[in-house]
Parts: sequence; C-alpha cells; structure tokens
Amino acid sequence: MKLKNILCSGMLMTALTAMPALAETTLKVTLQLPLKHHLGQNLVDFKKEVESASNGDIKIQIFPAAQLYKDKEVHHAVTSGAIEMGVMSVTQLAGTIPAVDVFYVPFMFPTYDKVVKATAPGSELRTLLDNEIIETGARPLWWQAYGGVALLSKSKPIQLPKDMDGMKVRVFGKTLGEFAKSVNAAPTVMAGSEQFLAYQRGTVDAGMTGVTAVGPRKLYQVMDHLTLTNHANIEFMTIINEKVWQGLTDGEREILQNAAVKVEKQLRDKIQTLEADAIANAKKEMNVVELSADDVNKWQQATQPVLESFLQNAGPLGKQVVDAARAL
Repeated sequence: MKLKNILCSGMLMTALTAMPALAETTLKVTLQLPLKHHLGQNLVDFKKEVESASNGDIKIQIFPAAQLYKDKEVHHAVTSGAIEMGVMSVTQLAGTIPAVDVFYVPFMFPTYDKVVKATAPGSELRTLLDNEIIETGARPLWWQAYGGVALLSKSKPIQLPKDMDGMKVRVFGKTLGEFAKSVNAAPTVMAGSEQFLAYQRGTVDAGMTGVTAVGPRKLYQVMDHLTLTNHANIEFMTIINEKVWQGLTDGEREILQNAAVKVEKQLRDKIQTLEADAIANAKKEMNVVELSADDVNKWQQATQPVLESFLQNAGPLGKQVVDAARAL
C-alpha cells in the first residue's frame, strides 16, 4: 500500500512537472532612435511601467537605433505582424492618410498650448486620425512629443523667406516639401539618419529638423546656423498590431493603456524643457537665429499656399482635421 502511494505520488509529481508554465507575453518594439534619445527614454519608461504592473508577465523587448527597421518600414512591419510594436514618425503615414500631415502645415500650431490640445487623448483632431490609423491594422498606443521644426543652414543664416531662394533643402515629408517650394527652394526628402553626411558633403544647402535632434545627431558639427522658425510640429507615435491587441486579455490591455497614458503625459510635460535645453546647447556651438513677430508674419504670408495644397491632397478628412485645429 505504501509502495502504491509512493508510486502514485511520483506519477503526480511527474505530471505536474510536465505541465507547461503559465505563458508570459513578450511584445517586441522597434525604435529608429538610440535609447539615450528622449523617445528612447520614453519607451524605457513604458517598459518599466508595464513589467512592474504585470509582475513581469508582460515583457517589453526594445530594439533601438533602427536595428530592425527604418522609420519608413515600421508601419508595414507592424501591420504585417513581422513585429508586434513600433515607434514611428506620424508623417510616415502621409502616403496612406494624407491628413496626418496637418502638423506640418506651416504655423497651424503656433503655440505649445495648441499642440497640447490637438494631441490630447480624446481630442477631436487626434480621434479622427487615430480611428483612421486603426483601419490600417495598427493601433496608436500613445503619441510622443518630439518638438518643433527648425531650419539649419551652412553658408548663410536664414532669417526671412527670401533667404531660402534657390537653396536645396532637406525635408522629411511631402508637406514640408511644399513649404520649401513656397519659398522658391528645392526640397530633398531624406531620413534623419542621413542628415549629417548630406550636410557634411554639401548635398543640400539647408535642412529642416527637430530642435532636439541637433545635439544627439551632432548636426552642429556640419551646420553653422539654426533658425527657430517653429513652423511645424513633429509627432511620433508607438503603434501595436491590431490583431495582437485584440488577442490580449482585458487585463493586459488595461496595463498597456495605463502605462501609455502615463508616459505620454510625462514626455508632453517636459518637451518644452528639453527644447529649451537643446537651444541653449546649440547656442554654444552655432549661430541661433530667433524671429521677430514681423519675421514670422512674413513666413506665414509666404507659405500660405501650402494649406491649399494640403487640403487638396488630404480630401474630406484633411478639411475635418484643419477645422478641428482651428477650433482649438
């Protein structure tokens, strides 16, 4: 009898040992920027929040510095299921959803306050865009503030629209290209990672970039002047494959959503400080040009045709987001 009990106990232990452990969920994320960049740090904060709240049951695995995909490849990689999540600039969706380029319509969002209202979760403008993006098979988990757009130049400073006449200019989207054309410049679409060499080699005379990118990308080494036009606003977002999202439990989705809301607010709250620090650092290395109200007015007048071009290209949704922006 004792032997039988021992055998039964042994069989039970063997059976329990053979049972699979509770599966943990691993979500891989592709990021084109280094982890030290503020978008990278934002993603690290998200990882910590999720793994802590889930007691390690949800793992976030980050692949930074475009190890897996470049910015223009992220959306397809996520929607195809090649990777669960990705960080991408919103303008990369402009080919599919032209209305996302509303943030690059010159001076549509002239103040920080207006940017905050436009990008707030649940705002009319963001809801219109988020719903459209979900239809592509990728769900925006949260938006990531990157900051305003500035102009870089080498041979001469840019103060007024006429200063760009005849220049070859690096841009990173169709609407920014229209901006360049409106001031008689020739746009060249180029990835952020390609800027340094292009400026160094003189492939272009000027460029548009986020103020916060000047330091991390060492652009001050190859360009002499930085003009704070703040004519457009750069937004990134972290997206997740919609089928993956729907396959998560309610509890898992809640953990991800709560973490996303928290880290989005954290970054939005500190972007102004990050930009101020970036400008202060740039002033140590470059000639920083700040515009007067009269200067800005001249830029607004010169680039007015860009709005008309945007509305023609973006269709009914474009008009809706412009109306929503104007109503803020």
